[in-house]
Amino acid sequence: MLCGKCLGGSVLPSDLSGLTLFMLPLSRNTGIIGLKYTYISTVTNIMELPVAFVDSTRALLGDEMYRKLALSLDEERVFSLRINPWKTFSGKVEKLPEGCMSVPWSEQGVYLERRLTFTFDPLFHSGCYYVQEPSSMFVEQALRKYAGDAPQTMLDLCAAPGGKSSHACAVLPEGSLLVANEVIRGRSQILAENLAKWGCPATVVTNNDPADFASLGHFFDVLLADVPCSGEGMFRKDPVAVSEWSAENVEICSRRQRRILSDCWACLKPGGILIYSTCTYNLKENEENVRWIRDELGAEILPLDVPQAWNITGNLLSGENFPVYRFLPHRTRGEGFFLAVLRKSASATGITEAEIADSVERFEPLRETFRREKGKKAMTHGVNSYSEKKKQPVMLSKEVLPYAQHVLLDAAAYDICQEKTVVYAFPKNHSSRLTRLKDALRVVRAGIVLGELKGKDIIPAQELAMSRALRASAFPSVEVDYGQAIAYLRKESVSLSCEVPTGYVLLTYRSSPLGFVKNIGNRANNLYPQEWRIRSGYLPEEIRVWE
Repeated sequence: MLCGKCLGGSVLPSDLSGLTLFMLPLSRNTGIIGLKYTYISTVTNIMELPVAFVDSTRALLGDEMYRKLALSLDEERVFSLRINPWKTFSGKVEKLPEGCMSVPWSEQGVYLERRLTFTFDPLFHSGCYYVQEPSSMFVEQALRKYAGDAPQTMLDLCAAPGGKSSHACAVLPEGSLLVANEVIRGRSQILAENLAKWGCPATVVTNNDPADFASLGHFFDVLLADVPCSGEGMFRKDPVAVSEWSAENVEICSRRQRRILSDCWACLKPGGILIYSTCTYNLKENEENVRWIRDELGAEILPLDVPQAWNITGNLLSGENFPVYRFLPHRTRGEGFFLAVLRKSASATGITEAEIADSVERFEPLRETFRREKGKKAMTHGVNSYSEKKKQPVMLSKEVLPYAQHVLLDAAAYDICQEKTVVYAFPKNHSSRLTRLKDALRVVRAGIVLGELKGKDIIPAQELAMSRALRASAFPSVEVDYGQAIAYLRKESVSLSCEVPTGYVLLTYRSSPLGFVKNIGNRANNLYPQEWRIRSGYLPEEIRVWE
């Protein structure tokens, strides 16, 4: 069993100062009803946990703390989201809806009073917020303390579905580049979609095995390894994790995590920062692996400034007192999470080709185990052996440059490229890095897709509508109501006023861009991506959304 990661999502418009949580009774159009909710928790049936997990975790925590942990696993799980700072005026949550609270370790994090119906919230789809588990937002503290003020090049190694990647985009210094990687092809597409909705142009999504990054040499300033784990911290959120847990799987995960770190260690610059995290409790995947990184890879373990009021648990490994940060659901409001921050030695030298080959060979049996477990056809290309034909940029069609200059806020800051009929923009200050990435890796997405050529016309892309780089005045815009927004997101037909000009029109909901239609007078062609559409034809009687 590999741990699940939080599914992510979308966006909040303009100023949050008047943010209110509502229930919309769609079964009758009688207006909006304010939501009031009182949580009463009564523990009745204790979750049935594997005996080996009970024994090992009780030995780790002690009888009393284990009892509290076990009771907390039967309490109602916590729901939270993180606001997109680029899709608000202030960038901070200044006023919360009644019953909601700030996540203490995240400036944009919000605890929800109860779960929203995210599928039916247009702001979710437009990237105004991302649904993320609150404990995992603690990554922000590591980035704020050690990323510094200068632009960084960061790798999120195991990034899907994109919660920590979108979070990093919002926290890293301006001018930084984020590379978000996912080894499983299908999940890399979900990652690309979520980052496109988040709207940050300086991102690259890759679909590679960790070993492939070694050929880049000392490339990254920050490496986030939120490694696949046994998922003990997700027991309350995902009951399947309980049924699939075993002591043997803990051991497999621990060895896999070391393989992942060993394979990609060469791509982190000397003096660079490693953020290591899991969503599990045990020592093998947590403190013992951090000790291994220190002893075998020569890294320095770094502290964070953590107020006692946050109730974060420290090191539980006997004989060691290096700083680590463990979230236990009976002490902190969230699911189980573990994080450590390490610095690569400033005197570290480049890894040789022989050392790379040795690493690949030593861990190949573990890779085979991983492939069989996932039931997926895994990538077998080794370092510098990726031979799939690369997409080559072509000479720009004459329509492309004027179009890019019209739709981008600062077109001079981007390289405008064309691959066949697809037009995209990528920040100029990272162009040389993108070239290196394309030479070594399978790049799924880079920068912003601006549109697609069709004859002499350029059809604007959904990514452009989502991007912070969009010039708001580039297209006529029409504000739609809730019903029209849901119809649009289902890729259904949308009716516009006869006063709306013909051509490409940007639809907005509560001032937040949703996407494009082509108004041809008697109807408007819906340009929302087929693969992003709301597939459910069902509408709950009560829909809870951000307002």
